[in-house]
Amino acid sequence: MAVRSGSSIAAECKAASINSPKGSEWPSTKSRRRKAREQQTSVRNRDRTPLTPLNIVLFDIDGTLILTGGAGGRAMSRAFEEVFGIARAFDGVPMAGRTDRRILDNAAARAGLVLDEEARRRFRDRYFDCLLEALQEPAHPKRVLPGVLPLLEALTSPPLAEDIVLALLTGNCEQGARLKLEYFDLWRFFRCGAFGDDTHDRNDLFSVAMQRAKDCGFPGVAPERVIVVGDTELDVACAAAAGARSVAVATGPSSAGVLRESGAEVVLEDLSNTNGFLALLDRG
Repeated sequence: MAVRSGSSIAAECKAASINSPKGSEWPSTKSRRRKAREQQTSVRNRDRTPLTPLNIVLFDIDGTLILTGGAGGRAMSRAFEEVFGIARAFDGVPMAGRTDRRILDNAAARAGLVLDEEARRRFRDRYFDCLLEALQEPAHPKRVLPGVLPLLEALTSPPLAEDIVLALLTGNCEQGARLKLEYFDLWRFFRCGAFGDDTHDRNDLFSVAMQRAKDCGFPGVAPERVIVVGDTELDVACAAAAGARSVAVATGPSSAGVLRESGAEVVLEDLSNTNGFLALLDRG
């Protein structure tokens, strides 16, 4: 699968994101796979037009797909000190579930700074360099979370790839998201995305992601056909604000209990039950 950009791919396309059942309680997906194959044959033979995707699945990154050992936070702190001369600027600034733009603005306000676009650019450029360095530091364990790779492979392989659009909805700025996911060889799975440099408010990222999917040639999808996968209450709130479905995983800072209380439709301990997750696609 070719490596794809997030917001940048949209321009290229214009030019040429209930508690979980356990074990055997998950329904079989055989009928769905058979139906997908039948649709693939009939539609392609009829008019050669693309299939309308049955689902869009939007993934958060940190705490949902991967753990970076705090690389992002360390990189932000180092970049801020180097660019603005203020150490430990992000101490006490909430990061989980927030957009990078909001995190930076909160740190700047606490430091008494007002950032113009040039200051933001200088910070971003240095942050990317620091992030590359932080990801290589062996003293901080990092990993792909359980079940992530098999799930992404299943969602992007035939027959499921015919009617599922896999995209990102993350507070990371696009280049930061790319650096993190490329480190783990996961960036290649995603068609497009909405990122933390697109907007200040995470809830606004949903509409950005939907527009990016359209820009890439995918038909519009009703919100109830969209699944937002994340690890914080803010991911759940983003899905709820848009009328989308939410799958919350307790692999980040929020416990399963907290995620249930936040209103998540489905709460999973992790993403290791691939067939269980695929069965959710039949319920929209």
